[in-house]
Formats: sequence, structure tokens, C-alpha cells
Amino acid sequence: MRPNDQQPPKVPRSALADTLVERLTAAYGAAADPERAAAMAAYMKDVAPFLGLRTPLRRELSKAVTEGTATPREADVAALVLRCWALPEREYQYFAVDYLRRHVGVCSPGFLPVLRRLIVTVPWWDTVDLLAAHAAGPLVTAYPELSAVMDEWIGDEDLWLARTALLHQLRYKSATDTERLFAYCRRQSGHPDFFVRKAIGWALREYAKTDPEAVRAFVAAQRGPLSPLSVREALKNL
Repeated sequence: MRPNDQQPPKVPRSALADTLVERLTAAYGAAADPERAAAMAAYMKDVAPFLGLRTPLRRELSKAVTEGTATPREADVAALVLRCWALPEREYQYFAVDYLRRHVGVCSPGFLPVLRRLIVTVPWWDTVDLLAAHAAGPLVTAYPELSAVMDEWIGDEDLWLARTALLHQLRYKSATDTERLFAYCRRQSGHPDFFVRKAIGWALREYAKTDPEAVRAFVAAQRGPLSPLSVREALKNL
């Protein structure tokens, strides 16, 4: 199976994931606030229902859920995140993203089908952007051969995979593959969707903190193809 295979991954068996999901649903469910949930869902354009948990409370509950549990293996992480993604309320997916961020170091290239599933299922910026910078990015750093997968995703018809490819180097700073970053921006410069055009500008703006002259030169050379939104975002701090 290729890392970018579109076949939905199977949920591995995991006693650790069983324990975490049982604790998680009990803790989050008991703290649900229906009135706040409606407001949160509306703010997120009703991409998913919410439980109505404020972020500080959610993090406090999450800490209690994971307290005393073992360090996971890759199969445990995969089982946990896939099971959380199957639950309707968005806070469960936030828990999954946070858990993956903490434990992405145990994941191998074989995790890519799971990551892809998370990106394209119930996609919105609130999960996709974190998965791009804190899961895809570290995996490509650890396994440079996965850059080839990003090269596939940048041209994918799914806009969230393209956004992930654009943003996966967001935290790379001086380790950024500048040629790849600029090539991705050129490739999607004419994309019709706001979220891709915005990601181009964001990726360039972040890299400008490391090499402002390179970004200025790139934008100057690409002002025709780049959208006004991308240009504005790229040069915001220059």
C-alpha cells in the first residue's frame, strides 16, 4: 500500500485506545454544555456538532484522561485517533489531534494513510492546520522520502490535502526546502478556493521570518499568478 493510498485504513486493536476512549467519552460527556455547544458549532460553520467545552476545561479533562497511561505504540495512536474521528462531536477530534501531536514520534511512514483519513474526513481549518504542521511536518522531517507524498498531495483535487502540503513546512524555519515551498506556491497560485490561497500566503509569511529577502523576491516575480490574498498575507510583516 502506498502511503497516499485512498483506501480507508482499518482501526487496529488497541487496549490502550479502549481505555482512553472510555475515559474520554465519560469525562467529556459529563462536562457538556449544550448552550455553549450551539454557539461553538455556529462559529465553526456547523462543520460538526460540539459538546460545548471551553478550551481550558477540555485540556484539563484531557490531562486527566491520559494520566497514568502507557506510552503508545503506532497502532495505539492510529486506533485512538481513528476512533475519535468516528465520534460526532468536534472536541473528540481535538483530543485526537493533541494526542497525535504528543506522540507523532512513534509513528512511521505507514501512518500516512491514517493521517490522510483525518485530513479529508470532516475537514476544516481547526484540525487540518494542526495536522499539517504538527503531524505531516514532523513525519516528513523524520522520513524525508515522504516528501514524495507531499508532492502528490499538493496536486490533489481535495483542497485540504493541498493545504496540508503547503503548510507542512510551517515550523521548519531554516530547514525549509525553499525550492519545494516556492514550487508548491506556484503550482496552486491560481487555485479558486480561499483556504488554499490563504495557505500560500501564510506559508510564505512564516518563511519570511527566516529569509525575508527570498520571499520578497518570490512574490515580486509571481505577482501576476499569485492572488491578491496570497500576496497580502505573504507580505504582511515585511
